[in-house]
Amino acid sequence: MDHAELQDSDYVKISQLVYEQCGIDLGEGKKELVKVRLGKRLREGNFKSFSDYYRYVTTAEGMDELIKMIDSLSTNLTSFFREANHFNTVRQVVQDKISARRAGETPKVRIWSAGCSTGEEPYTLAIVLTETIKGAACDAKILATDISTRVLKTAMDGIYRDERLQNIERSLLKKYFQIGSGKYQGYYRIKQAIRGMIQFERFNLMDTPPASFRFDMIFCRNVMIYFDKPTQSGLVNRFYQCLHEGGYLFIGHSESLTGLNHSFNYVEPNVYRK
Repeated sequence: MDHAELQDSDYVKISQLVYEQCGIDLGEGKKELVKVRLGKRLREGNFKSFSDYYRYVTTAEGMDELIKMIDSLSTNLTSFFREANHFNTVRQVVQDKISARRAGETPKVRIWSAGCSTGEEPYTLAIVLTETIKGAACDAKILATDISTRVLKTAMDGIYRDERLQNIERSLLKKYFQIGSGKYQGYYRIKQAIRGMIQFERFNLMDTPPASFRFDMIFCRNVMIYFDKPTQSGLVNRFYQCLHEGGYLFIGHSESLTGLNHSFNYVEPNVYRK
């Protein structure tokens, strides 16, 4: 089974299926990556060939394996406090909401971390919100979604090796993380007060968001680079519908809305406003 060959015809079918399911455009240069990553799925499921595997994941009974296939092929690179300048905008939005509140009113802040991977982004956002609010009356919550059940499990656990935390100031590390001991030596866990601000859900960005998805800010960073232009345009316009008037969209440093049909106003590199 280690030597199962990925025929060009099977690669085309699998690539098309991945595109239809989650918008990822594998293109022509990812055949070896697909072979390596799905080779493990073939071995675990005792499939004789990629053709057999494809046939199975396109049946109703193969739905769980289809999710595992998407898990295997989606790339999940992230870190704490990545692209730190974005969080200055978050701080300003929250401060403005608190300053503009009427007497007896509790301002709300809602953020969507779309493509949250292993959780570093939403946890960073929760820490930034907590530091900005500083005990003021403010109802702040984060929705964190990803298509991969595997990375969502890691995110919900909130446990990270110490080398993953190098971008975090020591004072924040001490304030918001528990230091592991025993078998968890060398690990840190996000404290419950921060974890409690975040709701983790599996969500496919190709789906139409429910009416309950209404936000002040949406983070979708370094996700759209895997999509073609039509898919990017559709996603950006769905994000637009999910934002309150004046809401912000944050995208990755290597991404741009240039060439896409959208209604956002440019604010600064990788930041747009409704």
